[in-house]
Amino acid sequence: MTKPAVKPKRPAAARPPRVGMVSLGCPKALVDSERILTQLRAEGYEIAPSYDGADLVVVNTCGFIDAAVTESLDAIGEAIAANGRVVVTGCLGKRADLIRETHPQVLAVTGAHAYDEVMAAVHAELPRPHDPYVDLVPAQGIKLTPRHYAYLKIAEGCNHRCTFCIIPSMRGDLVSRAAGDVLNEAERLVQAGVKELLVISQDTSAYGVDVKYRKGFWRGRPVATRLLDLARELGTLGAWVRLHYIYPYPHVDDLIPLMAEGKLLPYLDVPFQHASPRVLKLMKRPAAAADNLARIRAWRATCPEIAIRSTFIVGFPGETEAEFEQLLEFLRAAELDRVGCFTYSAVDGAAANALPDPVPEPVKQERQARLMELQAEISAARLRRRVGQTLTVLVDEIGANGAATARSMSDAPEIDGRVYVAAHPALRIGDFAQVRVTRADAHDLWAEGAPSV
Repeated sequence: MTKPAVKPKRPAAARPPRVGMVSLGCPKALVDSERILTQLRAEGYEIAPSYDGADLVVVNTCGFIDAAVTESLDAIGEAIAANGRVVVTGCLGKRADLIRETHPQVLAVTGAHAYDEVMAAVHAELPRPHDPYVDLVPAQGIKLTPRHYAYLKIAEGCNHRCTFCIIPSMRGDLVSRAAGDVLNEAERLVQAGVKELLVISQDTSAYGVDVKYRKGFWRGRPVATRLLDLARELGTLGAWVRLHYIYPYPHVDDLIPLMAEGKLLPYLDVPFQHASPRVLKLMKRPAAAADNLARIRAWRATCPEIAIRSTFIVGFPGETEAEFEQLLEFLRAAELDRVGCFTYSAVDGAAANALPDPVPEPVKQERQARLMELQAEISAARLRRRVGQTLTVLVDEIGANGAATARSMSDAPEIDGRVYVAAHPALRIGDFAQVRVTRADAHDLWAEGAPSV
């Protein structure tokens, strides 16, 4: 039963207006939320941590798959019920008619990375404070991540038209940020205490294609708008640099020597999606499984420590049992370190929905379970090799008993495994530490000893 919306509040005159934020979806959406919060704070608005304390709430939505659409609509409804004054932005904003049909009370709806439109909507409901106090905003902006790591978004949009994906219709074609702007932001983050930069975009390896790798400037010298050049400069800042969403273009091979030299983390997030050439063609994805296996072997030959993460879709329309088995064989041969698996979701607007021979839902679920069972065996075997090794970890949390939850170079926050470190007086959140691995399972490691690095 839907709760009746509370009466819309008006801001108290004695204090600056307060805006709350609900951020859903991927790290790219999180960066959008951070940018909106930074601008709000720069203009003198206060950020409210709860619905009750907010004069208005911005909900940054996700619309990539049906489950995300449902979650976003539920979040909008919750914000309306609890607060009453809601501005909606993000990927689901592309379907403004659906949002307004479901929640006609929303004040405004904007699309993804529509920062100016969001601010205009906020200004219309909560007039901008007379004195913005810009100096109250830290140089690195407002971040929703812990102080010691941050996402660094280098581009918006995507030029690919994968048949299962509707992101280009929501976020548009590739638009790369100037290399100097990216590097200046990265430098500010590191100066503010960030120890790990997570480089993200829809297609990170395509960075600069849209501007023909135009040269920019940083620290008085030219830097091309190209991933290799950008990565090389990021590697000079003294922080961990982790690359996400890498499309398997040939030039990605040039990044691996930087990992071997310690300039980048030996970690690559490459969404292969499948191993069957026919299914990849139906998806409009590049490369064949044999090509990808050869690339993986070459990467490991150059940088033996490299950890490779990937994601796969099972139950894609027309996928046969033989093609699914081909995917399992690829996994056995590739021995990837981290794997995510999704069942195909018939997202509204995706071209793949028109393909023949849809896979029944029970078959999708069974294939997903089989794939993840196999990957658990592969992951467990690879992690067992870590037992007895000394690793550098970054401490994320410390429990009441003094034990720490940390991550190695092979582990991105939220999506990968963890290293559980026995209590030690030298452990500090946000610090690097040297630990010796004592135990492993299919996902995580356990370790002891923590002299700071």
